[in-house]
Amino acid sequence: MQLYGCINYFRWIWFLKRLPIPSRRHMLDRLYEDNGLTLNELCEHFDMTRQAVAKHLDLLEKARLVVIVWHGREKRHYLNPMPIQQILEN
Repeated sequence: MQLYGCINYFRWIWFLKRLPIPSRRHMLDRLYEDNGLTLNELCEHFDMTRQAVAKHLDLLEKARLVVIVWHGREKRHYLNPMPIQQILEN
């Protein structure tokens, strides 16, 4: 049981190190407001290159905060709030 709490602690630290960047928080906010956006649709709301937005999304995907679903040739990004909820519950 102690190990499980330790793993959650390290996962929480991992989240905290990635979320302080305002652009990542803003991406999560955009997905909260309008879930299922493509990369191009997300880029419209940021003053950065498409590659920079893609890198931020990649980190959010690794943190399991963003889920990618393919619709034909379109790659859609969806907010996944479960990891934060699980950490807050434990």
